[in-house]
Amino acid sequence: MQVSGTIVVILMAANVEAKIYERCDLAKKLEAAGLNGFNGYTIGDWLCMAHYESGFDTSFMNHNPDGSSEYGIFQLNSAWWCYNGVTPTENLCHMDCHELLNRHILDDIMCAKKVVSSENGMSAWDSWNQHCYGHDLSEWLRGCHMNAKPNKKIIS
Repeated sequence: MQVSGTIVVILMAANVEAKIYERCDLAKKLEAAGLNGFNGYTIGDWLCMAHYESGFDTSFMNHNPDGSSEYGIFQLNSAWWCYNGVTPTENLCHMDCHELLNRHILDDIMCAKKVVSSENGMSAWDSWNQHCYGHDLSEWLRGCHMNAKPNKKIIS
């Protein structure tokens, strides 16, 4: 009986680091990190993209047919943005991919800023192109009681 109790504790400890954010909590975190207006994108853009990429789940991981994987709340790809020890990578964010899987998303945000600063901007995420680009994103901030203005495209 001691062994199975130990296994449960270990499994619970592994999950403590992950978090599935509530929409408004994530919106406030993104605003505090300076993403509203960053490179012309609103908090609504970021929320919409993160919802369709990971469901706001920091531990979400996806494996692609090309052998690369995507990590964390923004699904940052191991071929370009982080090092996973498997995929050949550019590692443009200079980080281990597994650092993107915990509840501490400041490093995810810093890396996502690099993605958005690249020539593709938010178009780097197919989900943003399909579900967010050109759509009214005001619903993403409804009820969040924030300073961010959802309907304006902010130019930085």
